[in-house]
Amino acid sequence: MKPGLKGFLVSFAVILAISGTVRAELAQQIDSIVTSDSQKNVTFAVQILNAKTGSILYSRNASSPMVPASNMKIITTAAALKLLGPDFLYQTRVGLIGDTIAIIGSGDPLLGDKQTLESRGLDPRWMLQDIAHQLRLNKVSSVNDIIVDSSIFDDERVHPSWPREQLNRWYACEVSGLNYNGNCVDVTAETVGRRVELVLDPPTRYVEIINKCTPASRPPDTVWCSRQPGSKVITVLGKCFQRCQPVRVTIDRPAAFFGFLLAEELKFRGIRVRGQLLGREVSIDNDFKTIEVYRTSVWDVFERCNKDSLGLAAEALLKTISAQRQPSQRHGSWPSGQRCISGYLLSLAVPPDQFTIDDASGLSDKNRLSANAISAVLLDLYKNRNWQRYKETLAVGGLDGTIAKYFSDPKYKGKIFGKTGYIAGVKSFSGVCETPAGDCIFAILTKNANGATRQAINQIVTRLIDESE
Repeated sequence: MKPGLKGFLVSFAVILAISGTVRAELAQQIDSIVTSDSQKNVTFAVQILNAKTGSILYSRNASSPMVPASNMKIITTAAALKLLGPDFLYQTRVGLIGDTIAIIGSGDPLLGDKQTLESRGLDPRWMLQDIAHQLRLNKVSSVNDIIVDSSIFDDERVHPSWPREQLNRWYACEVSGLNYNGNCVDVTAETVGRRVELVLDPPTRYVEIINKCTPASRPPDTVWCSRQPGSKVITVLGKCFQRCQPVRVTIDRPAAFFGFLLAEELKFRGIRVRGQLLGREVSIDNDFKTIEVYRTSVWDVFERCNKDSLGLAAEALLKTISAQRQPSQRHGSWPSGQRCISGYLLSLAVPPDQFTIDDASGLSDKNRLSANAISAVLLDLYKNRNWQRYKETLAVGGLDGTIAKYFSDPKYKGKIFGKTGYIAGVKSFSGVCETPAGDCIFAILTKNANGATRQAINQIVTRLIDESE
C-alpha cells in the first residue's frame, strides 16, 4: 500500500470515529431530555437526518404513526408543490353576463386576507373596492343579479372530523371555492358608560349580532362569541373592561358572504343592485365578459400556511390538488385530496402503515404520521430545486411566525426553520436546523404532551446546534 493512501485511510478512520462519537453524544443528550422526570408520561417519536446525505443521526419510535397536529401542513404544502407546481396561481375571475355580475372562485384562501393585504399596503376591502372601480371603468352603473360560483370545490365546507364545539373559531372556518377574510368576521367590544358597544369588521348585515356582553369594573376582559353551525346569528357574551381585542368568529356559507359584502360595497359606491344573490356554476364562454382577474401565488399560500399556521390555506390547497387532478377541474373534495396526498407519500417510499390522511391542516385527530414520514417529506423538499424558496415559508426561530418567541438566543436565532403543531395532548415540531456541521432535518411528535413538552422539544432542536460545534 502506498504511504499516501495509507495516511488517507487512517485519517478517514479518525473522521468516522469522531462522527460516531458525536452521534453517540447527541443520542445521549436527546435521550436524557425525552426520559426526564417532567416527560416520563410523554411518548416521543423523533427522527433526525443529515440533510445532505439523508443518513440517520437519531431515531426514536420513528416508524410509529402519531397525531401530527399542524405538522400536517408540511405534508400538505409539500404535496402541493409537487402536484400543483411552483408556478401555480389561484385566479379568481370577475365578469359580466349581460347586466349580471359573476364571480368565479378558484379556491383562493387569501382573498381579503388582512395580513397579506396589509403587508402590501392595501386596504383589507381592496378587492371589493376594485370590483366597483372596474365596473365604473366599464361604464356600469347598475347590475341585476350577483352570481357566486364556488364549484371549484364541492359543498362539504366543514370537515366531519373537526371538533363541533370549535367550529366558531377561526382555525375551523368553513372551506369554500370562494373565500373572503378567512371566512370570519371580527367582533370588537368597547365599554361606553354603562353599556358595551360592538364593532363588526368587515361591517355587514350578513350576520345578526346579539349583544349579551356586560361592562366589567376591572380587567381582564372575558368577551367571547358563540355561533351555531349553519346559523348567521352571533351571540356576544362575557365582560368587557374598556376595549377588548377583536374576537374572530367563523361565518356560514363563505361564497354567499362574499356576494353579500360585494352587494353592500357596490351600493355604497353608488352602483345599483336590483336582483338576487345566486349561487351556481358559470361557464366562461362568449356570453361572459371578463372585467378583472385576481391572482394569488401558491407561495403566498404556503407562507400563510406554514409560517402562520392558517388552516384555511391548508384545506384549500388539498381541495385544489383534488380539483386540478379531475377532468372537470371542479368539485375538489377531501376524499379525493386525501388520495392525492397519500399517493405523494407512497411515491417517497413511506410505508402505508405509517400514515393516515384525514384533513390538510391537522385539526382532525384522525390524522396519523410517523416521524419517518415527515422527515422523508422534508428530505424530498430539501432536494427540490425550490428548497430555498420553500424554506422561507417556514417559521424562523426568534424572528417570525409561530416560533418568533422561541430560539431568540443569538446562537440559535435565524437558524431554525420549522412548523409547530398543537392540539389537546399533542405537541409537535418539524423542520430544518442550520448547524456548524451542516443542515439537519428533524421531525418530533409527542403524545400525552404536558406543559413542559414544548420546552423539551425545543431543547432537542437546540442540542443539534450545541453538539455540532
